[in-house]
Amino acid sequence: MIKLFASDLDGTLYNALHETDAAILRRLRRVLAAGRHVALATGRWARSAADLGFGDLPLELVCGNGAFVYDAGGELLRDVPIEPGVLEELLGSFPGVCFNCVAPDGVFVRGSRAAYAAGFVPPRGIAGRAIARRRRRHVSVGTERFDQTDADVLAHRVCKVNGRVSDPRLHAAVEAFLADHADALVNASFDGHLFEITAAGVNKGEAVAWLAGRLGVAEDEVAVYGDGGNDLAMLGRFAHAYAPRGASEAARRAAGAVIGSCAWHAVPRHMARTVRREGPLG
Repeated sequence: MIKLFASDLDGTLYNALHETDAAILRRLRRVLAAGRHVALATGRWARSAADLGFGDLPLELVCGNGAFVYDAGGELLRDVPIEPGVLEELLGSFPGVCFNCVAPDGVFVRGSRAAYAAGFVPPRGIAGRAIARRRRRHVSVGTERFDQTDADVLAHRVCKVNGRVSDPRLHAAVEAFLADHADALVNASFDGHLFEITAAGVNKGEAVAWLAGRLGVAEDEVAVYGDGGNDLAMLGRFAHAYAPRGASEAARRAAGAVIGSCAWHAVPRHMARTVRREGPLG
């Protein structure tokens, strides 16, 4: 019996516009009412499910690619920081990169608001406009602090570093740095262009397993859903793993089972069908 469902957001639990809607929320309520847990497993950073469009639903949150775990009430249960000396070396090695550094108390951007926005390139079309609109709303809430010095950044408990590097030589140099520091750092990027750096050993799969243990749920009682590069560890770890139809080839292989498209709410439908088939707990 599945007792914990954990899902990525963009391209997975969200709809085709990268948002929640009434149909998604309705099905999640049914899953929760049947006594199950639902966790959002995302590379994004937020303090609660409400920050990600899920209103007052009591959802656990695994964010920052597993660097942070929050309970359904928004309490921080666990965070895994990058070793400060390694972080200082990373920042010092690439002074021109607009890294945004994520800590429990906010996002500290080593660059201007304009440079930060320039590093975000949404897809074209209606979905891209929806993502850009949500992104503007998120930046406006004040969690980001811009024009931070290295010393400013290092004063916080940084658990994830994001950065988009368009210059091929500089991109290769950052990759080489990470390869040289593989014992301390890992990059699990969704699309291969954006660096998403955490401490070595941090990933969505490990964090969901940690959350399951805290909730008293066995790993074979967990179902996970994902579609991209930062979902591979999660999809590969759990026996009940599913990729939506639009997932990357690597994600489909890691999951082993492919369901429908996010445009047709395949993930929340699958969760609700699983609960309906298995019945209530107890």
